[in-house]
Amino acid sequence: MISKFRPRLHELGIVLVLVLLIIGFSALSPNFLDANNLFNILRQVTTLGIVAVGFAFVLLTGGIDLSVGYQISLYVVVCGIMMAQFDVPWPLAIVLVLVLGVVIGLINGLIITLTGVAPLIVTLSMMTILNGVSYLLSKGLPISGFPSGFSVLGQGAVIGIPISVIVLALVWAIGYFIANQTCIGRYFYAIGNNVEAARLSGVNTRRTLLLVYAVSGLFTAVGAILLLSRLNSAQSATGAGFEFSVLTACVLGGVSVMGGRGSLFGAFIGVLIVGVLDNGLVLLNVSEYVQLVIKGLILLVAVIYDATSKRSGGRRKQIGGVSISRGPTAEPKTATVPLS
Repeated sequence: MISKFRPRLHELGIVLVLVLLIIGFSALSPNFLDANNLFNILRQVTTLGIVAVGFAFVLLTGGIDLSVGYQISLYVVVCGIMMAQFDVPWPLAIVLVLVLGVVIGLINGLIITLTGVAPLIVTLSMMTILNGVSYLLSKGLPISGFPSGFSVLGQGAVIGIPISVIVLALVWAIGYFIANQTCIGRYFYAIGNNVEAARLSGVNTRRTLLLVYAVSGLFTAVGAILLLSRLNSAQSATGAGFEFSVLTACVLGGVSVMGGRGSLFGAFIGVLIVGVLDNGLVLLNVSEYVQLVIKGLILLVAVIYDATSKRSGGRRKQIGGVSISRGPTAEPKTATVPLS
């Protein structure tokens, strides 16, 4: 019962952290609870929230994708060049960038599954490659001059609700459905818990890993398009350090960096915590370098908590296994895959 209830306790805990942050920043800054500022927070976290869905899926399988930051840089530069320099209609430019996102995700997945190289190394290398490609394409210069219709995606609203927030809600609904209502979602958890056991159970682990990195690339491309639409300027440094923010959000939300554990609800609360923290520190005129220190400490604490809780959970399973095996009439038990 403890192991089943612990994730719920963690989710309640991070909701409490979010509430305390809101109360604290509203007390320190009278502008924090202003309606315009709250909508600003929502717009700012849309890209982070969308990318976090695919990133959480990757973490659930026991992998990681450090290339998401410079994937964003490449996508905004490519999309900007197509619209500003080649007069590609913005709907077509969006479709082509989404295809590019899937292709880059598949490349990551193929290298990982075919070579057996750790996802950390593969995606770190891909991050450097994409960084260089984006600077080669943009020549280090900002790109602007996009169609007015494109800007509506990141700056417009429907009945007072920002379009980007609506897209965020749709992406999270799709992600929640995949994780909790499909066999693919179960496979993510199964691979993260034990890839060899998942393979022996009939899961096509290679195909599933290809899918998860392709989905991550697709959602990263969606987030990049909304970010470009909001900023109205494409630069190669746009996504620099973004992988750090999305990793912090997911780990804060209880998605384990060791795989097999976590929920999209928790990851969403983690995204909101990062957004509120960023906005509140800016309102309080906290130095950018101090912000980096604070975020680094938060990530470190979250990872340490994740590692220690994973080890303690493993010890409990071992103890349970010993007690079962000693019983004279004990029968083997089948493993179940958590859905959230």
